[in-house]
Amino acid sequence: MSFRPRLVALDVDGTLVDETNIVRADVRAAIQRVLDAGVPVLLSTGRSWASALTVLEQLPDLNAEHVCSNGAVTVRYPPFEVVDMLTFDPRPVAELIRREVPDALLAVEVIGQGYQVTGEFPPGELHGVIEVVDVEEMIGRDVTRIIVRDPNAGEDEFIALAERLGLEGVSYSIGYTAWLDIAPKGVDKAHGLARVCARAGIDAADVLALGDGRNDVQMLEWAGRGVAMANAPREVLDLADAVTGSVEDGGLIDELDRWFAVR
Repeated sequence: MSFRPRLVALDVDGTLVDETNIVRADVRAAIQRVLDAGVPVLLSTGRSWASALTVLEQLPDLNAEHVCSNGAVTVRYPPFEVVDMLTFDPRPVAELIRREVPDALLAVEVIGQGYQVTGEFPPGELHGVIEVVDVEEMIGRDVTRIIVRDPNAGEDEFIALAERLGLEGVSYSIGYTAWLDIAPKGVDKAHGLARVCARAGIDAADVLALGDGRNDVQMLEWAGRGVAMANAPREVLDLADAVTGSVEDGGLIDELDRWFAVR
């Protein structure tokens, strides 16, 4: 094949790590083979920076720009530097959600620190400093995104909710659980990666991207080779250029070694 990656973009949850949040030794070794070939590897994740850092600390050689918050935040690390921070006014959307789902939890990111939340999220879902605040304080300034979470609802219910709300002027994506990310209009992982690649002089056609979630759709379509993990939802599998094994089966290793195996 003529394709040869000049940059590798990795989703985190369900692609790089499972629910343990631990980067396996064989995964680290596969990533190191990419770096040894002179090709940069970066994270492209829905996680906030504080949460992405818990993974990057396990991959100390990834000296690059990383796309966080589904494309709304780009961080260069190390050392920590915010390169891009795209925001919007959260009040109209937050008020609409509060009318439709009054019991839902809301959160906004405090860049480099953690989150402000309206109530406690399930353990392990958010990282960094978590501060419970009044919703009026939370939506009184522009933010990179709003997270909507209802631990008592199902994924299908939140898909229906997003369709019912008819959200305008923003972008949104739905996680595996009852989790809705609302971002500035037009902002997604592909948007964040395009900004990174423009600065590096790399074409989208030369990017290898791997992901497993609905928030990876735009990234997989944008990249020269977009690969879905076997554990991805059907709509993600259907649009990918290729499908590799699940995170548990080492699918990330298989795809990286397709291009960067030890010869």
